[in-house]
Amino acid sequence: MKNQKALLIIDMQKGDFTPITRRFDAENVIKRINQLAKLFRKAKMPVIYIQHDGTAMGEFVKNTPDWELLDTLNVEATDIRIDKYANDVFYNSKLQSKLIELNVSELFITGSATDFCVESTVQSAITKNYNITVVSNAHTTGDRPNLSAKQVIDHYNWVWQNMIPTKGNIDVTPFEEIKNNLNKI
Repeated sequence: MKNQKALLIIDMQKGDFTPITRRFDAENVIKRINQLAKLFRKAKMPVIYIQHDGTAMGEFVKNTPDWELLDTLNVEATDIRIDKYANDVFYNSKLQSKLIELNVSELFITGSATDFCVESTVQSAITKNYNITVVSNAHTTGDRPNLSAKQVIDHYNWVWQNMIPTKGNIDVTPFEEIKNNLNKI
């Protein structure tokens, strides 16, 4: 029976956080992710770091500095690391089989970039009937040609709150509320 919660931390990699690719509120997003990861570990729930492996396209090449997780993330030896090869974390990766193995039915989604990999993963997880909580202030992106990063984040938080899920549920909840709920576990 699937009943476990898991924290997904998507693409928090050095190559995605540079002076050229600035991310909105990055320092605070990282702090929230670190605090969530600590709470998940304390509750014996999986913490899963997703890293984009763009070797086939010549970017985010595995085991290069761009591919590495940010130094400011508190990664533990017990955390799970999974490579991804497209915006959708589930596409041709080991994520789905790992979630089945761990009996995970509820995903807490964080990371970068809101409008690409986070969005694609939310959409994919919905079709796989997961219960989803997007941590509304623990995902980030950069400014886009016609929208600021804050506008993009606000837009997707609104979209996700108004989506029609399949068999699961979707919630968009701020870190502080999730933290309070996890502290009760």
